[in-house]
Amino acid sequence: MQSAEGILFEAVITPYRSLTLRALRRLLVAICLLCGASGALFVWLGAWPVGIFTLVELLLAGWLFHLNVRAARASELLLLSPHGLRVVRTGPDGRRREVVLPPAWLNVALEERPGRVPALLLVAHGWREEVAQSLGAAEKRDLAGALGQALHAWRHPVFDNPQLRE
Repeated sequence: MQSAEGILFEAVITPYRSLTLRALRRLLVAICLLCGASGALFVWLGAWPVGIFTLVELLLAGWLFHLNVRAARASELLLLSPHGLRVVRTGPDGRRREVVLPPAWLNVALEERPGRVPALLLVAHGWREEVAQSLGAAEKRDLAGALGQALHAWRHPVFDNPQLRE
């Protein structure tokens, strides 16, 4: 791991979730109460198969909410240093995968896809790595611009020589 002085650009990308964990729990409790009440009413009226389907529905909803919370643990880290651009991906299960790309020949490209969010690609001599898959179109354009500027600044440093000043 390099020191903080060697970092030229850093971006942490996490999936957006509109609900906090507390709000998600409240929503799940409300769904369980409402569906459970309607299922209990149908069972009380004698339509007991509705109770089975309601139970299956509630179990499915709980499992899908669990998958949503689990997927929110994923992240992506982009670190540009003089040694390379590190792309560190952490999956929902905690596994990390790291790719280091040489910054000298690295280009940032947005590949437009009709009807879909564009793909943000890092392209260098045979490497083609898609990053920021969880971002929307506007955020990908902002990230592409910022990363492109950081790469340009790394390739074209401005030297300040006090002896040349007037």
